[in-house]
Amino acid sequence: MHILIAFDKFKDCMTAPEACQIAQEVILKLHPSWQVTIAPLTDGGEGFCEILTRSAYGSIERVPVLGPQLDPQTSQIGYVDIGRLGARVRDILRLPSEGTLAVIEMAQASGLQSVPEGQRDPWLASSYGTGQLIAEAADAGAMEILLGIGGSATNDLGLGALEAIGLQLLDAKGALIDHATPRDWSRVAQLEGDIWQHIPRINIACDVENPLLGANGATATYGPQKGMRYEDFTALEGAVSAMAQRMCSYFEKPASLMEAPGSGAAGGIGFGLQTACNSRVVKGFELVESWLQLKEKIAAADLVITGEGKFDASSLQGKGPGSILREAARQHKHSKIMAGLVESKLELPPKTTADVLAPAGYTKERSISDGKKLLARKLVEVFSK
Repeated sequence: MHILIAFDKFKDCMTAPEACQIAQEVILKLHPSWQVTIAPLTDGGEGFCEILTRSAYGSIERVPVLGPQLDPQTSQIGYVDIGRLGARVRDILRLPSEGTLAVIEMAQASGLQSVPEGQRDPWLASSYGTGQLIAEAADAGAMEILLGIGGSATNDLGLGALEAIGLQLLDAKGALIDHATPRDWSRVAQLEGDIWQHIPRINIACDVENPLLGANGATATYGPQKGMRYEDFTALEGAVSAMAQRMCSYFEKPASLMEAPGSGAAGGIGFGLQTACNSRVVKGFELVESWLQLKEKIAAADLVITGEGKFDASSLQGKGPGSILREAARQHKHSKIMAGLVESKLELPPKTTADVLAPAGYTKERSISDGKKLLARKLVEVFSK
């Protein structure tokens, strides 16, 4: 029996590598003769840097940066030899045949995970730390940058990141406004400066298709989880709209960029980097699937196990676990979902079964605190039969 374990993260409970490792250890303890392959998933958020860098035998460095609320912290940068990447990955990213690719994870430097729930506030959150990682990668000689933008705490159009790589915001007296967040934008009289010329091309891994503004835009869709109060929506949306128009004018880019799919991802950093740096967006899971050689690993397996903290309709709409299940079904493989919660009445792909980790009556908080034990217990229950 050959099993492929491809978990995504269990939010606030287990990282994807942790969940995969637990499953591998439990199954091999029960069945030492089985072959178990692990392939932790990432959607561009938490784990993006480590998972991709480790799988390509790259190196990871820790760098001091300013976090989303401008507090000192350390974050990771991965460095990968482009020659180690498969031809399909190089094609997707349009990479040269050699050189160094820097892998950066926005969630590491400007992530929601760094801010306690009661302290989250998009008016005060900055992407400056993400820009510091970009600057560090450029100074280290990276030929290209791959940036995963999931899990951000910000709604600042990436202006903080752009400040860290050359853009300046000035007030009416010509004084520099350092580390500006949306709360400070009303004082900005002009933009000045250029993006540093040694910044390499930034490839943005993103599966979100929200535009920048409107009912499906960055502020309306993601603002509440980042701490936005309902009554602040109109003011924050207006501030984002006004600053975005100013950026388009300054960088001589069409306002239609605000309507492009994905411009509303991660508080608009996709819009900001495309406007100021001519960055390009690539489909996140398509890239990850090729990078981790998931199709080949599914083909070699007899059973595929995937899952995340909560498996719901969104899991089947472009997220990693749903994509894994669809590919397994296409290859006529049996697959199993293991998740803390599984939404009822989902139309699962053929040959797919689901197991819920949390017993009836468990609260969300208890499910999170006991998640690792619950996963191990369910695996023993399923694979002892």
